[in-house]
Amino acid sequence: MKGNFRLTINIEVLLFALLLGTSNVYAQNSYDITHEEALEAMMAAKKHAEQLGVLVNIAVVDAGANLKAFVRMDGSFLGSIDVAIKKAKTSRYFDIDSGELGTLTQPGGIIYNIEHSNGGLMTFPGGIPIKDEKGNIIGAIGVSGGTIEQDREIATAGANALIE
Repeated sequence: MKGNFRLTINIEVLLFALLLGTSNVYAQNSYDITHEEALEAMMAAKKHAEQLGVLVNIAVVDAGANLKAFVRMDGSFLGSIDVAIKKAKTSRYFDIDSGELGTLTQPGGIIYNIEHSNGGLMTFPGGIPIKDEKGNIIGAIGVSGGTIEQDREIATAGANALIE
């Protein structure tokens, strides 16, 4: 009888712990970019890059910083693939333009060396948060292959495509 009582208590404790632990673990973000929106942002950025005559890589991540859409324009730099993805992730991790984050990471900056966290961040321009019509951040876009000014401009065109 004593053994069954302990088993019952252990099961109850386990169930309570599972209920307590799952309330937030599997919560879904209600503000997440759809695949249609990710493609729309990516294609708007690609169109802008074509207008500028720049060959780039474009990455769109969802609200959880997971890759949602990607295109490597023919002839763009292979090394820019990873950079574009990391710019998008960096922007989403901190909900900020990756270039603005870069100003805070300079020697003497308040978060100097943070670019070594999270598997490597890209703290120069070209990563922009993507917001919905209500201003909720639903993902981010990263562009790499042009100058940093071009990358930022192309990423901004992609991010703004969903709110225009």
